[in-house]
Amino acid sequence: MTTAELTALLLFCTAMSFSPGPNTTLSTALAANLGLRRALRFCLAVPAGWTLLMLVSGLGLGALVLGVPALSWGVKLLGVGYMVWLAWQLAGASTLSEVAASRLDVSFLQGVGLQFLNIKAWMLALTLTAGWVVNANGEPATNPGERLAIICVVMVFFAFTSNFTYALAGALLRHWLAQGRRLVWFNRVLAAVLVATAVWMATA
Repeated sequence: MTTAELTALLLFCTAMSFSPGPNTTLSTALAANLGLRRALRFCLAVPAGWTLLMLVSGLGLGALVLGVPALSWGVKLLGVGYMVWLAWQLAGASTLSEVAASRLDVSFLQGVGLQFLNIKAWMLALTLTAGWVVNANGEPATNPGERLAIICVVMVFFAFTSNFTYALAGALLRHWLAQGRRLVWFNRVLAAVLVATAVWMATA
């Protein structure tokens, strides 16, 4: 991979990773409601799940999922349903204890699985595959295995860093949000973001 290709990859991953999305929204919500420690496992689950997604995408499964309408819609519907359910759980919690008692506390395996229900993640994996693993003719580029490994390492770094940054912001707001009805409106705003993301996923 040339210096120009690596620079373009870093810029692309920075823009995609730090822009708001379902993962960063959940990282913020988990840390604000449950604390940074509870959010950390989701921050670790995102790069783990995305790396698996990138690997299967590089092997051709991503193109199959997005190329077969039934599979693509299946991923969309499951992803949208899960996002709306999380939004409902979040919007209905008015205190930190209510969130802790709900199912909003996403486990590591749930965080990994969520990446496979995220149509944005599929599109990102396919874009990286098409732009850095194969050439313009759709044939494998020189050293495709090495390129795929570089992409995975880069994305693991950016996926964790971006989600941890959002989680840290949520954790810093935790005590401030505990006063009055601030947490209620904060959760409702994040729930609205999750619903908006679900709508985007359904129409993408």
